[in-house]
Amino acid sequence: MIQRLLKYLDSSTCNFLAVDCIRRELDGRGFSELKECDNWELRPGDRRYVIKNGSAIMAFIVGSGNPAEAGFRIISSHSDSPCFKIKPNAEIYGEGGMVSLNVEKYGGGILYTWFDRPLSISGRVMLRTADPLNPECRLLDMRRPVAFIPHLAIHFNRAVNEGNPLSVQKDMKPVVGYFTPEEIERQKREGGIVKMTVAKELGVDVSDILEYELCLYPAEPAALCGLNDEFFQSARIDDLSMAFASLEALLTAADNKEITPTTRVMAVFDNEETGSGTKQGAHSPLLRSIMERLCTVLAPGDAQAFPRSVARSFMISADDAHAWHPNYNEKYCPTNHALMGSGPALKINANCKYMTDADGAAVMKALCEKAGVKCQYFVNHSDVAGGSTLGNILTGQLALRGVDMGAPIWAMHSARETAAVADHIATVALFTTFFA
Repeated sequence: MIQRLLKYLDSSTCNFLAVDCIRRELDGRGFSELKECDNWELRPGDRRYVIKNGSAIMAFIVGSGNPAEAGFRIISSHSDSPCFKIKPNAEIYGEGGMVSLNVEKYGGGILYTWFDRPLSISGRVMLRTADPLNPECRLLDMRRPVAFIPHLAIHFNRAVNEGNPLSVQKDMKPVVGYFTPEEIERQKREGGIVKMTVAKELGVDVSDILEYELCLYPAEPAALCGLNDEFFQSARIDDLSMAFASLEALLTAADNKEITPTTRVMAVFDNEETGSGTKQGAHSPLLRSIMERLCTVLAPGDAQAFPRSVARSFMISADDAHAWHPNYNEKYCPTNHALMGSGPALKINANCKYMTDADGAAVMKALCEKAGVKCQYFVNHSDVAGGSTLGNILTGQLALRGVDMGAPIWAMHSARETAAVADHIATVALFTTFFA
């Protein structure tokens, strides 16, 4: 299982590639795609999925029961992680033919962790077609180091280890190479080194590239670490580890030939790191509309099927938690901090930044007991403000019972995060029990 996870993390170098990786796994296990614009016909046991914007995916196994009576069991997570997005007209030309890229920060990353790392480029590219309203979308992953952000030598900033304020516009420009004056003139004529490189990778003409959404990502592969391989490290653990844990659970449920009354849903949203306020984010009506359509198809003529199904549903909002750090004990709640290797963590906040309440927490604790895994709490230090996640955003669209939880990790939003192998295994066991 952990080797599969490491492979998933290496393949999912951006939100679009993460969803494509999940789609390929689902296709290989008997799931098929539903288009939002199609007329849906469904039967109990059907395995289907819906993709939105190429960066969010909702997969489900249709239950045998009327949703108004059986409800839905939902696990939500997100496909995006903090990174640097490449701007249009990105090339910045310096002395000696040095070319850097103009980038924009996506989400709230730990900037200094990106220095002096081999970086690659992935994303999607939109190509010209005969129909202006329907450009062709092609996924791109260069899968080799093509850029890096060099740090300034300590000799020019002796106070660098005493605190180092960073400007994205000034300090975080990645270098891609140096070129002759003739090469630079050619690049300028043909739309810049980014488009030229993309065209070469995809085998298309530069003139056919209408637009792109490209990001930089750390090129180092995911790896086990620790004296006993008890940890794993990678970029994008938050929140792809939870997305892939929910995928493992859904595929296990699909392997079980018995059809449960409840429809089970894996919901992987995009843009959580920027507030979820997009058509593919948790603040959109995406999940709600899919549940409404399922109720319309599976309970025809029942005008109250959808609100009744919501009342009988439960959602696990899965987004990684902060693990207690041995070097920074003072940052944590003295009695409610999540430990590495001690199981998934219930996330609780008195000001409703998380959806967890006593009812949802009780359900999760009972599920953990049934799954045979440990359960712990994460509550913020009372003097430290916490962030929100998918759960409380989704409850603005759907009045669902549920819980916010996550596996504990270190260095959340770093270019390389760390998690415990045992916690991932326990989380998969919890999700599998929930979907059983």
